[in-house]
Amino acid sequence: MKLVMKVLSNTLTILLFLLLLTMVFIVISSKASGGEPQIFGNQLKTVLSGSMEPTFKTGSIIAVKPVDDPSTIKKGDVITYVQEGGTFVTHRVIEVIINGENIMFQTKGDNNEDMDSQPVLSQNVSAVYTGITIPYLGYLIDFAKSSKGTAMLLIIPGILLLGYSGLTIYQAIREIDKNSKAQTDQKTA
Repeated sequence: MKLVMKVLSNTLTILLFLLLLTMVFIVISSKASGGEPQIFGNQLKTVLSGSMEPTFKTGSIIAVKPVDDPSTIKKGDVITYVQEGGTFVTHRVIEVIINGENIMFQTKGDNNEDMDSQPVLSQNVSAVYTGITIPYLGYLIDFAKSSKGTAMLLIIPGILLLGYSGLTIYQAIREIDKNSKAQTDQKTA
């Protein structure tokens, strides 16, 4: 029983520590980049609408890789591009249009009936979807980017880790006291 408790205790400590490190990474990465966090050269984008469902659920995080050469994009790829007004959209390429030296992409959201009204110029494409999706994590990252979220996601795991460490220390002291009392009782007997 003690071995099981020790394994559970160590596992919980490791999980709390990893949670704290993950939250620190998410908060620092999103603050440093001024937007979405990045990991291993991929940007993490939050899905804000249902236009790509069921491929991406609203609130999911998708990993996209920045595009160096737009000519490598082909029909069926999912791209992230900048629209007029500076908003980012992630839709599927349904047609590649080559007009002389210019490349454009006709796009459509998987959940939309109609294709997008304007073809996307290759210079407006910022990234290509890598195939990695984490459902619902986008809600947490959006919350982490807020000032209250930043504070909570750094402080709460830290407090949990400190509280758990305090409890572990208290239990260890009780065990030492119990063993010490048992030895004293044996000496007096």
